Amino acid sequence: MKEQSRQGFSRKTLAAAVAAVSAGTLFSAPQISLAQTAELEEVIVTATRRAQSVQDIPYNISAVAGDDLEAAQVTDAAEMMRSIPGLTVVDRGYRNSGTVNGVIIRGMNVDSGANGDVPLSAVPTVATYVDDTPLYGNFILKDIERVEVLRGPQGTLYGSGSLAGTVRYIMHKPKLGEFQAKVGSSFGQTEGSQGYNLNADALVNLPLGDKAAFRANIGKIDNDGIVDYANVYKLDASGAPLAQGGDSVSGGPLFKRVQDADTVDITYARASILFEPTDRASVQLSYQKQKDDIGGRRQVTRGSNWVDGVEAPYDDYENGAVTLEPSERSVDMTSLEVEVDMGFATLTSSTARYNHSGSAISDNSGFYAQNGWFSMYYSGTPRPLAVAERFYEEKATTQEFRLVSNSDNAFVDWVAGLYYMDQDSNAGQNSMMPGWSEWMAMIPADYSAGISKAEEWRSWGADVQDQDFYFRRNQGFTDMAFYGETTLNFTDAWRMTLGMRYFDNELVNDSVIQLPIWPAPADETMASFKTKDSDTLLKANLSWDVTDTAMLYATVSEGYRRGGANAVPLSGNFAENPAFLQYGSDSVLNYELGVKGATEQLRYTVSLFRMDWQDPQLNTATTNWGFFAAINGESARTQGLELELEGNLSDSVHYGLGYSYVDGELTADFMRPGGNWQGDGVNFDYLVAEKGERLPSTAEHTLSASMDHTAELGNGLMLVSRLGAYYQSESMNTVGGGATAADIDAFSLWNASTTLSADKWSATLFVKNLLNEDGVTGVLPEAYMGTAPAENFYGNASKDYISLPRTIGLSGSYNF
Repeated sequence: MKEQSRQGFSRKTLAAAVAAVSAGTLFSAPQISLAQTAELEEVIVTATRRAQSVQDIPYNISAVAGDDLEAAQVTDAAEMMRSIPGLTVVDRGYRNSGTVNGVIIRGMNVDSGANGDVPLSAVPTVATYVDDTPLYGNFILKDIERVEVLRGPQGTLYGSGSLAGTVRYIMHKPKLGEFQAKVGSSFGQTEGSQGYNLNADALVNLPLGDKAAFRANIGKIDNDGIVDYANVYKLDASGAPLAQGGDSVSGGPLFKRVQDADTVDITYARASILFEPTDRASVQLSYQKQKDDIGGRRQVTRGSNWVDGVEAPYDDYENGAVTLEPSERSVDMTSLEVEVDMGFATLTSSTARYNHSGSAISDNSGFYAQNGWFSMYYSGTPRPLAVAERFYEEKATTQEFRLVSNSDNAFVDWVAGLYYMDQDSNAGQNSMMPGWSEWMAMIPADYSAGISKAEEWRSWGADVQDQDFYFRRNQGFTDMAFYGETTLNFTDAWRMTLGMRYFDNELVNDSVIQLPIWPAPADETMASFKTKDSDTLLKANLSWDVTDTAMLYATVSEGYRRGGANAVPLSGNFAENPAFLQYGSDSVLNYELGVKGATEQLRYTVSLFRMDWQDPQLNTATTNWGFFAAINGESARTQGLELELEGNLSDSVHYGLGYSYVDGELTADFMRPGGNWQGDGVNFDYLVAEKGERLPSTAEHTLSASMDHTAELGNGLMLVSRLGAYYQSESMNTVGGGATAADIDAFSLWNASTTLSADKWSATLFVKNLLNEDGVTGVLPEAYMGTAPAENFYGNASKDYISLPRTIGLSGSYNF
């Protein structure tokens, strides 16, 4: 890849700077000499497909060095995101970390904070990359060279494109001619847990002659749980609730307590081999895998329950679900990257194949109870239990060819690329009511003497069984895109970049929704069709070097997100409006004006932005029966300011500051289809949210700040002390009203650590969430799935997504 910098860095200087202190980060490298801190190091990124200084890129980009993440004990992407101005994240914990992409850039979101268990129909607004592979795998952050965050649409530079922005995880490459080995571990405890956290990892880099090298890392996270499931049903061997007093007909449920249920067991590994036959060519083959087994939710119930016959509030770190909710997932990726310097340009071929799958058990009893379904549809069972097994799988092959011009100081620089993706994605749900059909066979019929209620239902055409919902969505998606940018260097100070992306995609959908208790003909439960879309996106950017160290820039760019299909029946007793069957693409027109600059002791970026969003996609539910669906609204917009500062107060004190203001709202009423009750053909629009309402899960104000102090103690010892803080103002849980509507309070999170290090070892004492704030980022309110004694549901399935409680730990590493 061609390296460029107007500061005239050499290859050696650039390579060293890539791992240096990052702009906009909350963290600082733990082993940096006092002599170095007087002047800020350059930050080199490859966001423009060339190695460039962050300060030379004419748009707002942030970078976080992997060494800084390691120094701050950050392995979770949600925690890392809080250091980036303009980003917010719905922190769902490890249980849902791979199901839904919770990254929000510049407020581009209309999804509810209650989402998380169901793989969403609409694809994310933010694209994520692992090296050059577009994948939301949410890997543990280990052996990472750096993370780059690009705000705004990026379709003219990246194969998969994006609507709101792109996050790139750049992994370490094998190092030629260098042996390196490292082991590390950490031990700690989290507030609310009766157990401990134990993490361990190892890394090796092996030279294989002069032209090849092998690198591998492996690790494990083993955390005891935090949250107690306070009132879980006792179950028999078949998974049905046991009855009080052995009275299977009318006896209520028996309860037990499960302590520290949300255990975390994650294993991860990555291996890569690099071959450089000449100075102009390289080949790298990599494989990465992660497996998660999570015992339950890191989510707490705030309300009360009626388990003991009287109303009683839940204590801290308690969950009111009546069944355990484990999850598991596996993600693996194989990639091959070939790079050839052809003289006039560098040709890169990136080939990848990935597979991401997972499943989870969810307690839906509170949702059924709040809707009155147990009494309305299921005869008022005395031991109501609704369990949803949800699962997903996504696999894809991607191929990207990219050509980047090499000329130094040329009038024209250019990037051109060809991208292809072939993706298959499947999602499904089986909803069960364990023990319900057996109970129906025991109780007498309502209208026919001498038979059971189950027999009576069968006479009406019912298939009395425990499964009441069956859902499958199978989709095949192919995408072909040509993209590129051309930069005209009018003078040393004035440049203009023009970009274009042409894409052509096709989606094939086969979906099935069935209510097995009331079977329907296949043609009433299936939806199969094909959609195609193609368009051209444009970008224009103008930048001016006001001085040797300050730049003004302006950008106008277009972004796009594909449409898709919903699985909804269109005929029969459970018919929905045909308008729900498909949803269209959405698009954004992004405007950005910014200034960035640097002195020897200070680096800064200030940007103003506005994003006009057309046809925004909202993941919601159908009006009649609440089937999963995505719909298009009319319009929305976000606008605001982002500020990043980094500098040195002295030779030993370094600081970082990030602030963003985001104002996001609907600019038209948000409507969804309604009517068509049981196929009667009567249609009307249903108001979801009014014009002017705030976009959800986005705080108007976020602030991140950090400071670190470095001291040399003699005899090769160094002490680095750090303090970091994050603040997020209040936000909304969902757009508009409804059962999931809730106000989310502002919160702040403080982290502190001290690292003592020598040439080959380091030891760190750390505290995360020093003040033990809840840090709520999403809510499933009581109105949505709370307690309902009238429905014989005495637990409480409402819950808040909380940040990791206060965690105190000690970590260490040794380099061989």
